[in-house]
Amino acid sequence: MIDCMKKKMNQRPWTLLKKLASFLVGIIVLSLGVISFSQMLAATPPILDEKGNIPENSIAELTELELNGRKQWISLRGWDKSKPVLLFLAGGPGGTQMAAVRYELAALEQHFVVVNWDQPGAGKSYYADKTEHINVDTYIQGGYALTEYLKERFSQEKIYLIGESWGSALGIFLIDQYPDSYHAFIGTGQMISFCETEEIDYAKDLEIATLKKDFAIVKKLAANGVPPYYGKDVTWKSAVYLNYLSAHMAGNPEIHNAGYNTLRDIAASEYGILDKINYVRGIVNTFNHVYQQLYDIDLRRDYAKLDVPVYFFLGRHDINAPAVLVEEYLEILDAPQKEILWFEHSGHSPWINEREKFVEEVLSCFLDK
Repeated sequence: MIDCMKKKMNQRPWTLLKKLASFLVGIIVLSLGVISFSQMLAATPPILDEKGNIPENSIAELTELELNGRKQWISLRGWDKSKPVLLFLAGGPGGTQMAAVRYELAALEQHFVVVNWDQPGAGKSYYADKTEHINVDTYIQGGYALTEYLKERFSQEKIYLIGESWGSALGIFLIDQYPDSYHAFIGTGQMISFCETEEIDYAKDLEIATLKKDFAIVKKLAANGVPPYYGKDVTWKSAVYLNYLSAHMAGNPEIHNAGYNTLRDIAASEYGILDKINYVRGIVNTFNHVYQQLYDIDLRRDYAKLDVPVYFFLGRHDINAPAVLVEEYLEILDAPQKEILWFEHSGHSPWINEREKFVEEVLSCFLDK
């Protein structure tokens, strides 16, 4: 009897471990199932008229494409599929603004088929390629392949292009290499020289932090040193001054609707659970890898002649992308048409800060000229 009881006691820990292992496996399987189901349910909401009906010729879809051998996602939204196509290039690199554009620029959907592209390493396209394989040419060739797809699908000879922040530079690259594919380009939060911009931003941040006696920020800036940064900490070092400048702009009473609604955007129906995780991973990992490849780019030197009309939508209070660099670029730029349009109550994101005016000016530049 005693030997039997000892045997059972010796077996009990193994029985408990087996049960625990089975429980953990069950949790993992259930979690994977929930994640997969959420990915399947991801969708962009339908276009609805004032009566809650879906317009007959409208389009509202998420589509996975293979562009240059890489699987990537786009959203397409518009009241009428026969309208001109407008491709919006998100900021980053590594950023996704699929939901943000839907929320902020829904009015454009009445005049265009508005296309948002999650670029490789961002959001729904985070796994399009290994992060270490992504470079500037990845985006240029992907953008062109997407443009050709849109032209063919919607029977358009050319499309319109808007680029925001990093996307504003990508837009210039595209119209430079493939001018016959685009009617016109709008750059907002326009980047000109990435290295010089970082240096100016760093100095501005140091100035503001010193005036405000935010010595913790001053200490961090001093420890990181003056950009450009290289290596594995580019995102975190850059975030010190970029986040501080963003917070400063958000507190500027002259800037309307000052900030991104990040939680709203991450929670949007376009993103499944894995996409929501990759929303953040793109901003951290892809930005870190790609941004340090951009320091040698200067539009004033490398893109002084363009064969497509170019418009710059600039926030009067933008301290992230210095307007002085855009003004210098405009002076030397040779283009069929070129113009700066100022947004007096905007910072780095006029398309959010003054969305009604932004839509009006887009229609004026793209459809009324």
